[in-house]
Amino acid sequence: MASLLSTYTKPELEKKLKTQKTLFLIQSIVIVLMIVFAVFSTLEKGISFQTFLPFFFIPMDIVMYFEIKKIKKELASKK
Repeated sequence: MASLLSTYTKPELEKKLKTQKTLFLIQSIVIVLMIVFAVFSTLEKGISFQTFLPFFFIPMDIVMYFEIKKIKKELASKK
């Protein structure tokens, strides 16, 4: 079965890669900020939901990273 990415043209893949990289960067920055705020919140108020909130978003960032790798691999195969 062919991958979904193989149906994209090279310019579409390049655009998708650029978008994914930008979103990955933004999401990573947000997660880092969430971790910083969670640490401060935990130190001030103790353990709360905010302490664990970043852990719910880290898997999404990991999936996005692997998606970027797949797009790069597909782009390399189209050269």
